[in-house]
Amino acid sequence: MALAIYRKYRPRLLSELIGQDLTVEILKNAAKEDKLSHAYLFYGPRGTGKTTAARIVAKIANCETRASDPKFRSLGEPCNKCRPCREIDEGRALDVIEIDAASNRGIDEIRNLKEGARLSPSSYRYKVFIIDEAHQLTKEAANALLKTLEEPPPHAIFILATTEADKLLPTITSRTQRFNFKRVPTQAILKKLNLIIRDEKLEVDGAALELIAASADGSFRDAESLLEQVVSMGNGTTLDSVERLLGKVGLVRTSTLAGHILSGNLESALSYLADINEAGFNLVQLTRDLIHYLRRVLSLRFDPRLEEVFRRELTSEEIAVIKKHGAMVKDDIKLISIIRSLIRAYSEMRYSPFAIVPLEVAIIENLKK
Repeated sequence: MALAIYRKYRPRLLSELIGQDLTVEILKNAAKEDKLSHAYLFYGPRGTGKTTAARIVAKIANCETRASDPKFRSLGEPCNKCRPCREIDEGRALDVIEIDAASNRGIDEIRNLKEGARLSPSSYRYKVFIIDEAHQLTKEAANALLKTLEEPPPHAIFILATTEADKLLPTITSRTQRFNFKRVPTQAILKKLNLIIRDEKLEVDGAALELIAASADGSFRDAESLLEQVVSMGNGTTLDSVERLLGKVGLVRTSTLAGHILSGNLESALSYLADINEAGFNLVQLTRDLIHYLRRVLSLRFDPRLEEVFRRELTSEEIAVIKKHGAMVKDDIKLISIIRSLIRAYSEMRYSPFAIVPLEVAIIENLKK
């Protein structure tokens, strides 16, 4: 069976964790000085590298090359060549225990973990316990884990990963070093996707790749999984085919509809919306994208400095179109009213069997003469 793209291109070094610069810097400095903590909490949106970073820390803690070569240790990275590094990469390291708290959330599992933590590593320097989805631990299990975090064995490292850190006991989070894994900018995801299609010798249209990156919502794993799904359609994948696969329109269609609305052309806006609906696209997602697009148009009018922020998500050509649409706005209050109407329509569409109706009404209310 072929290895999934997201697994094949999973980072193996801290420096390969894109979009997490501060976290990488702190962990590398700790590795250089051989001052790894006994407990970490990695939290943030899905697919941003939390579990991957935990495995890299496990390799750093047990890397034989680092232990024997002070010069190499100063790099703050694992060698990925010694036995522990290879075994951890291949998922067969006996002293690196990964626990999915979503399905092993009870007190019995945590008691077993505590017993295992007391035992010395079988062949490594450290035993590393990676607890994924840690927020799903029961209250009793979390309290049992707390005692181990208070008095950890000297040979154990605990790494908790979660998408909802606020659900963890404050007494647990206070006993860990906390690292916030941020949502990855779309342009950073797009850059990696381009490297993947180059290495895999694939042919995917640039606009299609942009839609995949945007649809990932800041998650590398989601983007790579979507790319793999798209690749199964065959080479020469176009924006139209990706739109149909995802049921989501690209920024070009969103900006075109926004242009009709901003120009006050009611007939063109309704006709274009009808075409999108007829093609079977997700109108709820379209409305959400339209709100974000018009928000950018409005924000950029009031603060041109936001262009640098938007460049993390959009290409230069897309920003140029947003500026063009901003120049079309004659009444900022009118644009604010349109955005408010779309937000109301979005809320209604999510629970309506007639998704197009609230969106059509919002457009008509604001563009009728």
